[in-house]
Amino acid sequence: MKPRIALIAHDEKKDDMVSFAAEYLDFLRGCSLSATGTTGARLANELGLAVERKLSGPYGGDLQIGAALVEGLIDAVIFLRDPMTPQPHEPDINALVRACDVHNVACATNLSTAHLVLSQLQLVSRSSKGK
Repeated sequence: MKPRIALIAHDEKKDDMVSFAAEYLDFLRGCSLSATGTTGARLANELGLAVERKLSGPYGGDLQIGAALVEGLIDAVIFLRDPMTPQPHEPDINALVRACDVHNVACATNLSTAHLVLSQLQLVSRSSKGK
């Protein structure tokens, strides 16, 4: 089964997300991807990734991804957060991260953990294809 990954980035982290995704482009092409609005548009337009786009985070996109996660439709969340800028939808962000904790879904909130999560998913994906 394809890994199902949600990709989210605050405005100040969108460039980082595009660069990060470019590093894992071949792997991500084989995944089922969802993303919040602008992040998804940039990943599709700049990298050619097939992404199911949700609403922008402040308009409910984080909650839409959280709902999919609760339904068992997301295996990992890469959420590049900007810890230095207040977010008007902070309660939605907290709800999404809490849902990851409650449902035991990997959630990377910075580039270091994002690399660890995707590297591991890539390794597991390769080993399961070899069986």
